[in-house]
Amino acid sequence: MAPWLRLLKMAASAPFRQRLGWRDESALTFRVWPNDLDVNLHMNNARYLAVMDIGRFDLAIRCGFAGLVWREKLKPVVASAMVRFRRSLAPFQPFTLRSRMIGWDEKWLFIEHRIESGGELYCQAVVKALLLGRAGGLPTADLLRSLAVEAPAVEVPDWLAHWQAAEAGFRG
Repeated sequence: MAPWLRLLKMAASAPFRQRLGWRDESALTFRVWPNDLDVNLHMNNARYLAVMDIGRFDLAIRCGFAGLVWREKLKPVVASAMVRFRRSLAPFQPFTLRSRMIGWDEKWLFIEHRIESGGELYCQAVVKALLLGRAGGLPTADLLRSLAVEAPAVEVPDWLAHWQAAEAGFRG
């Protein structure tokens, strides 16, 4: 199935699924279709990232900040991603994408994605994202306030702080 069809299917069904809280997990099920395959006849690396986009949209809709994105004409953008591919997804194999917020700071949201099949982890990723408006990135405090979420201003696990530090050294 084409990525945009998967996105439309998720968006159409989101209002009928349970609303999610700020830290809740989204779970979406998919299947590997022939147009998802690369020359090795397993799911293409780029397709994993495209499916993860759908997971983030599902979180936005079901957590309630998609309305803010629409009203304020914000653009959800990913600045970086850390991905570990553990196993290959085969043609027609069903899989589940699990997405959840694992941390944030004043500017960035850190979202974990896990792709699982048959109880096994196939791919795990963390993306660093923000909501971009005309004046720049929407501060996380403003997003939390719009969602009426009581949460600390910053919540970054130690290992994410190390990733942030390593990424700072990677800049060219």
